[in-house]
Amino acid sequence: MTTTLNRRSFIRLAGLGGAVFASGLSGWTNAANGAANAAEDFFFVQLSDSHWGFEGAPNPDAHGTLPKAVAAVNALEKLPDFIVFTGDLTHTTDDPQERRKRMTEFKTIVSALKVKQVYFMPGEHDAGLDQGVAYQELFGKTHYTFDHKGVHFIVLDNVSDPAASIGEEQLTWLKADLDKLAPDARIVVFTHRPLFDLYPQWDWATRDGEKAVALLMPYANVTVFYGHIHQENHHMTGHIAHHSSKSLIFALPAPGSQLKRTPLAWDSAQPYRGLGFREVATSQKNPTFNLTELPISKG
Repeated sequence: MTTTLNRRSFIRLAGLGGAVFASGLSGWTNAANGAANAAEDFFFVQLSDSHWGFEGAPNPDAHGTLPKAVAAVNALEKLPDFIVFTGDLTHTTDDPQERRKRMTEFKTIVSALKVKQVYFMPGEHDAGLDQGVAYQELFGKTHYTFDHKGVHFIVLDNVSDPAASIGEEQLTWLKADLDKLAPDARIVVFTHRPLFDLYPQWDWATRDGEKAVALLMPYANVTVFYGHIHQENHHMTGHIAHHSSKSLIFALPAPGSQLKRTPLAWDSAQPYRGLGFREVATSQKNPTFNLTELPISKG
């Protein structure tokens, strides 16, 4: 079963006693729902789609937005355990030299983050034109795993293949990694594109994403966080929750809400509207995640 829910629906369902989310739930509780009272054993911050190098009317402060986001994270009352960027660190360019220049500038800007444990992954703007060659020179592997306080994190690359596939080699790697885990292991997956068919007409899908979901399905506690669509979206594939995050450069329309996937216009009355980042908090005793959406600037 696959279900897309808006934020209000998620809150309402969680408020009904967790009929949908209580059995193993992979995960999602909103801080506004009151569940944030649970002890937070750790939290991380998700940033996404900074598109460093982009210039255009949808963001007249394109050069200032990423530094503002870095400052906003550094100003948090409590610093996260780690930070993850879920792709499109830079805006695409046909010039390999310019691509590396943008990646280097991006690294310089985010080096100001007070939290030094930062995980990166590519988006199609970073890796689609050269199959991730430049990205790997500057950031390392495009798919990998790490563990933190009882949670197993898996970073998947569904962008280096220009056909938007994960590929059999990486799927075999994923299966071998999952085979080491218990059925009730707590698993978080980071991807750039959604693993499900959100809106393939706009490239909001992964061609073989269902194969990855099938490998994850036997595990009771799986949550997926992704970027790419420049807005919040909450979706259930069976018991697996998928959560996209806002962008750091410009907002995009809701799936299929208009003819073309053109950026939403900058609102000078509400600068940075639709942009932001996310805190994800969890407890070792409770396999849910409290999501808190934060603005990059109070404008």
